[in-house]
Amino acid sequence: MRPANSFESRAVWIFLSAFFGLLTACHSYHIEATVKNSTGGPISLLEVDYPSASFGADALGASAEVHHRIQTQGTGLLKVLYTDGSGKQVQINGPTLHEKQEGGIEINLLPNGKAEFHPALHPAL
Repeated sequence: MRPANSFESRAVWIFLSAFFGLLTACHSYHIEATVKNSTGGPISLLEVDYPSASFGADALGASAEVHHRIQTQGTGLLKVLYTDGSGKQVQINGPTLHEKQEGGIEINLLPNGKAEFHPALHPAL
């Protein structure tokens, strides 16, 4: 058995450092978002804006839900916009979301343009 030379030792060390660095750097932070329509009627043109992107649905029936996995980039308010059954446009500001948060948030749309936000995010900032 021959002893490893310093070049081989360094090459192995560099490879292992890069490999383990990539493993820890590949974590992707996601938030599972659920929007429940508890307004008592159908809504349309649902849009949920969050830092760097948005998602939505053309229509959401009474008591229906939509689920979406989001990833925030930066910090900013979560906003919900939709048109209620009478044609009124509703905009509601939610909590502030931060980059590298993960977990879940439930958005419960209520009658009269109200909403409840139930975040279960970490780190909680």
